[in-house]
Amino acid sequence: MRITKAENLLVDEEVLSGESVPLSKTSQLLFEEQKEVFGSKNILFAGTSVISGEVEGVVIAIGKQTFFGEIAKLATGISKESTYEKNLLRFSKIILRIVVGTIIIVYLLNLIITKLGIFNRGQITDLDFLIFSIALIVSIIPEALPVVATFALSQGAIALARKKVVVKRLSAIEGLGSIEILCTDKTGTLTENKLSLEDIYSLDKNKCLLYGLLCSSYIKEKIESLPNPFDSAILKKASSEIRNSLKNFNSLSEISFDPFRLKTSMLIEDQQGKRILIVKGAPEVILKISSQWKDSLAEKEIKEKIEKEGRAGKRILALAYKEFEKGIFTEDDEKDLKFLGYFSFADPLKKTAKSAITLAGSLGLRIKILTGDSLEVAGAIAKEIGLIKDQNEVILGNTLEILSEENFEKICDDYSVFARISPVMKFKILTALQKKYEVGFLGEGVNDAPALKVANVAIAVKEGAEISREVSDIILLKKDLRAIIDGIQEGRNIFYNIQKYIKNTLASNFGNFYSIAAIALVIPFLPMLPVQILLVNLLSDFPLIAIATDKIDIEELKRSKLYQLHQIIFLIVLLAIVSTAFDFIFFAIFYKSGDRLLQTLWFIESILTEIALIFSVRTHHFFLKARRPSSPLILFSILAAAITILLPFTNFGREFFHFVSPPASALFIVASVLISYFFASEIVKLVYFRYWKLKLERAS
Repeated sequence: MRITKAENLLVDEEVLSGESVPLSKTSQLLFEEQKEVFGSKNILFAGTSVISGEVEGVVIAIGKQTFFGEIAKLATGISKESTYEKNLLRFSKIILRIVVGTIIIVYLLNLIITKLGIFNRGQITDLDFLIFSIALIVSIIPEALPVVATFALSQGAIALARKKVVVKRLSAIEGLGSIEILCTDKTGTLTENKLSLEDIYSLDKNKCLLYGLLCSSYIKEKIESLPNPFDSAILKKASSEIRNSLKNFNSLSEISFDPFRLKTSMLIEDQQGKRILIVKGAPEVILKISSQWKDSLAEKEIKEKIEKEGRAGKRILALAYKEFEKGIFTEDDEKDLKFLGYFSFADPLKKTAKSAITLAGSLGLRIKILTGDSLEVAGAIAKEIGLIKDQNEVILGNTLEILSEENFEKICDDYSVFARISPVMKFKILTALQKKYEVGFLGEGVNDAPALKVANVAIAVKEGAEISREVSDIILLKKDLRAIIDGIQEGRNIFYNIQKYIKNTLASNFGNFYSIAAIALVIPFLPMLPVQILLVNLLSDFPLIAIATDKIDIEELKRSKLYQLHQIIFLIVLLAIVSTAFDFIFFAIFYKSGDRLLQTLWFIESILTEIALIFSVRTHHFFLKARRPSSPLILFSILAAAITILLPFTNFGREFFHFVSPPASALFIVASVLISYFFASEIVKLVYFRYWKLKLERAS
């Protein structure tokens, strides 16, 4: 609505800007086109609230044509899918194609070898080999992944709920772990969103407080609207004695605040009939109409202090007064005043703000502030929490508007604090950052809906607008940046444990898959029966389910991209080659021992090597220098190993799985191969991280 008439009009535009301090509006013409919401002083926007005053105007846009309409259009036009889900689906398809293709080739080779009589095939029929091939396919597919992922994500959801973070979909927890940049507002997240009176500069602070309240709605018999935050902060600071004394004064006349005057004036009268004209407003305006000073040094000192407060991001209200004889006054009477002092207001930092930024740094997580507040306030807050070193490291929204696409993306990457940012600009900043990073966004208002919808992980507070909560992945029960950082740390724990399972199961399964498939073509019996292959698959996955509970090395949490699926494929291939090599060594030792003993020993060796590999790949350090494994992982591993070794000595194992009881000498050789395999895998892993770490970090 275009304002045609306004009187003492204050409007709350928090729903658009995210800032709780009300703005004054006017009906006056603006002398230049405003590209941002914040500069449109003669326009009322749909969804905002009038705090005080009266207004008339002409409606110039409704529905989809309003600023809200633009936001809704952006929010509803975006669809997203978890990056991890897409990578996992793509990765799974590649694995499936490789496995099925290999099995088809192996089966065809078996038919050719059998028909040509190249090797002695013994009693192996085509049907036996077909069943064997199907069992091999089942053995290599990580079918426990859904169980591991669901268990890990469920445990994470419970842990996050205890920290006041509610997850709307489980996969969003993994998304939390993948976040590299977190964009957030400052109001209510880093600050308390409660304007407080920080300091009073006056020779008589009690008098300054009293006169500040006398020049406010609190002096009136009936408060017609909600008091503005500045007056509320002054009232809170005032003593009960000052508050009670307000009833001893009457308001005679008033000239309300407007954006051109930048001041409020009130003529009051005490019980003795003494009249005082009090003027409160912007310090530069009050200083200009004040002429009664003790000395020139005082005025200079006050100006220096006010400039310093402004650079610190504080909001200043100055106060001056004079005795007055008439019962009514005009603007011409607002002169030759005695300067009484000024109030310094601030939105105080949350106690957890600095620790949250410190924790984010330790996780390698970048924080970016996107706020509708002024450059000075945003810069002061960011500097205080240690996000920037200088207030010049803040960029304004109108500066971003004129940049080329290339420069815009560079600025979005380089800067950490963005002031006077509109909802559309938030959307553009997130879109630019997502070209290189996984981006999370914390918002609450309707204005945040487009940015929330496009973010890789959308986080809203429970007090936020309904549309913001609807499009978000995660709901904060407590608006605190530290809660989100803790959630990201928890998400990375879960992410890496799922990656441990993938690394372990694919490295060992691929190694065994190719060695068994190759050996099956050249010997007159199956190296392992289908039922034995399936049992290996079951027992080896049993301890891997518990890997969801494992502990993570602290430095692992700093590299959110280092272990993404495409980054770990080379390590998986290297470990699979080691596994295949030791399978051939094992076969060279035992191939003359007979089919039943070879199958039994290969069963034992396959499971024990997979269990051993768990304790190697769970860390990129030497295994003894890593954090202690979780108790469930140790317990499940011992249990699986015990069943593996004891089963061949039982009647059930011999009759149902066709095992034989192996001699002690054979078990000793298996143990030697197992130890050699473990240390060979450790060496490959350590060399990999030694020489590939920097390359991977650059790629991330």
